[in-house]
Amino acid sequence: MATDLRHRPSLQAKTLLLVLPALACAAGALPPAPGTASDTAAEPPLRIAFLVVDGVYDTELMAPYDVLEHAAGMVQREVELYTVSPDGGEIVTAEGLRLVPHHGFADAPPADILVVPSAEGSRDGDLTDEATLAWVAETGARAEHVVSLCWGAFVLARAGLLDGHAATTFPADYARFAETFPAVDVRVNVSFVHDRRAITSQGGVRSFDAAMYLVDRLFGVDVARRVAQGLLIRWPSHHVDFVTTPATATPE
Repeated sequence: MATDLRHRPSLQAKTLLLVLPALACAAGALPPAPGTASDTAAEPPLRIAFLVVDGVYDTELMAPYDVLEHAAGMVQREVELYTVSPDGGEIVTAEGLRLVPHHGFADAPPADILVVPSAEGSRDGDLTDEATLAWVAETGARAEHVVSLCWGAFVLARAGLLDGHAATTFPADYARFAETFPAVDVRVNVSFVHDRRAITSQGGVRSFDAAMYLVDRLFGVDVARRVAQGLLIRWPSHHVDFVTTPATATPE
């Protein structure tokens, strides 16, 4: 049976947390922090879109979704997390999970944050999918942040969103990434890189590092610590090697 992710956030979170039950038990015990982000109550929703295509890898999708969904429950500002596939139809992950996304490209809301997880075709077939690349380019250009996990950086780069940026990807593909995209300043042996609007991660379990960093940037260290407490992640973490460029401090 397909996993239907089109329900309201509380139900979609439960669906995803079936994949990570231990994390759900830990984080579910934490109530929202009183007074957190009280000055954002009247702000519009923060919309976070996750690109999902056939062959998307479970970890690179679930890790940031899980972290950001838990953070969303700890702030007063409304946060909408949603998945987007090319036609809105069911996709099958690399590991065999069947997911029904919330939206297709045609009806997806504008995103404040675009997350591009790695997929089996991210280094080859997906780079020739004109519809996907056009949607990523348009959505990413309007977003406050674009985030990639593992080979997702190949898709961001092909869409033109990493030109002139420092970025990273899966360690075994540093050379291929640099050769394919000479306009990208490839950084190696770091968990993630933050350059202006772009956050790129090595992927795998390191996807949690980039997601926790994003929560810290968006909502503050207190919220990040509460998420970390629930998920049994150390934060702030001094064992994570990452890069932020000087330009990151100044909006584009």
